[in-house]
Amino acid sequence: MLLRNMKGYWPLYIMAIPGVTFLVIFKYIPLMGSVIAFQDYSVFKGFLGSPWVGLKHIEALLHHYDFGKVFTNTLVLGLLRVAVVFPVPILLALLINEVKQVLLKKGIQTALYIPHFFSWVIVAGIAFDLFSLSGLFNVVIGWFGYDPVLVMQESAYFRFIYAATGIWRDAGWGTIVYIAAISSIDPQLYESAMMDGASKLKQMMHVTFPLLLPTILILFLLEIGGFMELGFDHVYNLLTPMTYSVGDILDTYVFRIGIQQAQYSFATAVGLFQSVIGFILVFIFNKLSRKVSDGGLW
Repeated sequence: MLLRNMKGYWPLYIMAIPGVTFLVIFKYIPLMGSVIAFQDYSVFKGFLGSPWVGLKHIEALLHHYDFGKVFTNTLVLGLLRVAVVFPVPILLALLINEVKQVLLKKGIQTALYIPHFFSWVIVAGIAFDLFSLSGLFNVVIGWFGYDPVLVMQESAYFRFIYAATGIWRDAGWGTIVYIAAISSIDPQLYESAMMDGASKLKQMMHVTFPLLLPTILILFLLEIGGFMELGFDHVYNLLTPMTYSVGDILDTYVFRIGIQQAQYSFATAVGLFQSVIGFILVFIFNKLSRKVSDGGLW
């Protein structure tokens, strides 16, 4: 059967070679490095010569005095990303779809896409400038008689800044898949809804959104798989010494404890811990998604 398919669809298999090669080299082969989470790894002894220590590094992570705070911060920011940041591209795609003037629609899409091409260093720099003592934020609140606020140094504002910068940078880019899915909806469905007297809002709620739901569920499952991996660049560039109490997550913790101190086995153990939790979440939500829709990753 496989050989027959390869003969019949050989151009598709050839097109798949670069993608499969990328996955094998950069995703599957590095998985072998996970064994160092169960070793006292030495760069001089390598995988074969380093002694095995079982779950020593996992236990060290779970019993570390900072683990509770770091794990809590990771969960809170992960929930923010899923509950606040993830729905924004869906809403934007639904609104952009209602813009009928082609040039205006393309202009809005382009304006929303552009921030995605900024690195997190640039985004964080913009945030620090915006909320500095002489920044726009403090200038505006000064007009109303309020004292300047060092927003980026206040732990109370860190999570808001994290969510806001994530939305500003990536929400527009995230609309691409949704707009493509909306464009594939049969126009006759909208015509039928209009004949039944459905307003634009009801068409959006009862035609567009239900047909978009399978795409939303697939992207949600892909998002939930990285629930514990919030992006080192994003968080690290926004952190200040005063915001570590609410912004220090597993990724920055690994960098500080595992990489800077050359504790490679410990760093790998933390990464493995994140991956296992991600897999469990994907498995659970995939089961739930099949009850809501016919979609799912498997």
